[in-house]
Amino acid sequence: MQTNDRQITDLMKSIDNGTTQLPDFQRGWVWDDNRIRALIASITNNFPVGAAMFLEYGNTNIRFKYRVIEGSPAKDIAPSELILDGQQRLTSIYSSLYNPNPVHTRTDKGKDIKRFYYIDIEKALDSATDRVDAIISIPETRLITSNFGRDIELDLSTPDKEYEHKLFPLNIILDNSKTFIWMQSYMTYHNNDATIVQEWMNFQGNIIMPVFQYKIPVILLDKNTPKEAVCQVFENVNTGGVSLTVFELITAVFAMDDFELRKDWEQRKNAYFNGDLLSIISATDFLTACTLLSTYQKGGTVSCKKKDVLNLTLDEYQKYADDLTNGFVEAEKILQEERIFSSKDLPYSTQFIPLAVLCTILSKNNQIKTTTIKNKIKQWYWCGVFGEMYGSANETRYVLDVVGVMDWISDDTKVPKTVQDSYFNPTRLLSLQSRLSAAYKGIMALILKNHCQDFISGREMDFSVYKAENIDIHHIFPKDYCEKQKYDKAKWNSVINKTPITYSTNREIGGVAPSVYLTKIENKGQVSSDILDTYLTTHWIDVVSCRNDNFQEHIIKRAKMLLNAIEKATGKSISGRDSEDVVNAFGGKLS
Repeated sequence: MQTNDRQITDLMKSIDNGTTQLPDFQRGWVWDDNRIRALIASITNNFPVGAAMFLEYGNTNIRFKYRVIEGSPAKDIAPSELILDGQQRLTSIYSSLYNPNPVHTRTDKGKDIKRFYYIDIEKALDSATDRVDAIISIPETRLITSNFGRDIELDLSTPDKEYEHKLFPLNIILDNSKTFIWMQSYMTYHNNDATIVQEWMNFQGNIIMPVFQYKIPVILLDKNTPKEAVCQVFENVNTGGVSLTVFELITAVFAMDDFELRKDWEQRKNAYFNGDLLSIISATDFLTACTLLSTYQKGGTVSCKKKDVLNLTLDEYQKYADDLTNGFVEAEKILQEERIFSSKDLPYSTQFIPLAVLCTILSKNNQIKTTTIKNKIKQWYWCGVFGEMYGSANETRYVLDVVGVMDWISDDTKVPKTVQDSYFNPTRLLSLQSRLSAAYKGIMALILKNHCQDFISGREMDFSVYKAENIDIHHIFPKDYCEKQKYDKAKWNSVINKTPITYSTNREIGGVAPSVYLTKIENKGQVSSDILDTYLTTHWIDVVSCRNDNFQEHIIKRAKMLLNAIEKATGKSISGRDSEDVVNAFGGKLS
């Protein structure tokens, strides 16, 4: 890596002739009119505008599709450098101070406009005037009008008009010959008036020459810089804007072989990844899964870290993308079987990646349809959820789980690490207070999987009911009632006291004691008491506790049933049910 100052004229020439270009993953130019004027003011004041970062280009280590900066006339030129950071500043400088065409910009409200920029000679030399007020933005017609275009406020449509108003066109300031010609005509227009000549000499010495000699620091990355370092560097320097993703880099790489990755992904997303669950999968998630699948199928070292994804080849992508898409669809079906219907109820979006890869591998010969194999997949999944294994950096776990589960399917003695390490502490039930945690969402899915029924209609909360009846999670002993009774919030607001209920049923419940709202439901003739009791049991709710408004017994008994359900899902017993910590927290044993 090298750092040196480059003269602004040299930078603009390299942009103009195409030796300096942009990697195709760079976003379009977006600076507005006021920001361009402020940038020009800084340069004419000889203030620093920040360093730019370039990447040496032309080797086989990094092959990105490239494009010229907006306005550059260069065509079919291979660049020697790519701009990684500084696109907005360099494009603004090139467009306003070098290119003869009007600048494509926008107003502060986002309206597209075209502008030429001038500097007022008199104001620029007045130390009492803020320099930005000396920078004038003119429409491409070179006319400033009012009264809906009827009145002309400023006319710069001819050179003579520029001379008259003492407004110097900034798009020639970096061209000595054009500046000299403009100066000669300017002097002639003003009859070589001594005051005008002196004013011009001051303007040239204080504004034009400093701009012409202005330098910008450039950090140059060596051409052998690996792709993952380029990605990391860009993320570090671009924190104020739209961050560069792995997908953007791979898109630029594949574009060199005339493959439009973005278009391919959009087509897949529209066709397959548009449902409530799969819509959460991003393009980068898909590439990570594809890399995981590809490295597994090669039979060597399995890995899917950022550097591995960046080294995914177009051939590998095309080989596995279709199968992987079907694998994600199969994974969605498994999650729906487990009563996870929407992305907001998905415990971990990250666990979707290894699940989809496993489904892809096992779809060969329809192994994923085999009950014993699918049960192992589900057991592994729930161990990940209730062991809360997927909450941080996951690439290593993806690999361990895909390799481990595949080995486990072949040999029952080779239990994968996630299944081995999964552990659920009984007291965790009390700290599950909101749907943000994976284990909380997992418990709600298990209740739904238990064929739980609506308290009033008795309809099982399957996928269609879940969608149609606006199912949400509500308190069994209502919040208002619990607060009036001064019950421990850690208990009444925990997952133990919550269950999926339809919107209409929750309105009937209100904020009264369970015995009251259950009687209310019965008296309205909506359901008999014995049938209502069976509905309650499908939610793992103890009927006697609720009928007697016995909150403490309700908490103890439901906690036991939830722990039983977790044990069944994970295939692992939960220890410590009668420990001192559990007794102190719950007021009784949970064994």
